[in-house]
Amino acid sequence: MKIQLNVTLGMVFTINNRNYGGFKYQDGVAYVNYHGDLVAEAPIENGSIPARGRHNISSSVTIFADKVIGNSNFGADYRSGVLNFSASTTLHGKVSMLKYFKMKAASHSSCDISIFVQNETLDSDCKSKVRL
Repeated sequence: MKIQLNVTLGMVFTINNRNYGGFKYQDGVAYVNYHGDLVAEAPIENGSIPARGRHNISSSVTIFADKVIGNSNFGADYRSGVLNFSASTTLHGKVSMLKYFKMKAASHSSCDISIFVQNETLDSDCKSKVRL
């Protein structure tokens, strides 16, 4: 008998755009991995991030809990008190500067996420790259 357990959580991502160009992006998906296994997906609806501004993205993440628990590293990680995940997404769109210059661009973000089991907190370290 195979047990499937999925959990859906609401999330809000805050994006800080330090660049002088705005970014209008198409729909995308963020993927979360645990020791190389895909364990969660979060759809990202199209939108825009203003130049030198902040933007909140609301989404829901579906966690495939059976894949996390079924991973051979889960027991040892849980006993150590830290579960380490990696997340990544690539958003395609256009960068606009001064409303006149528009270029196709792709923004790739990757994060290392550590969940601390005992105190129920998390820490993340994210990196982003923009390709024109």
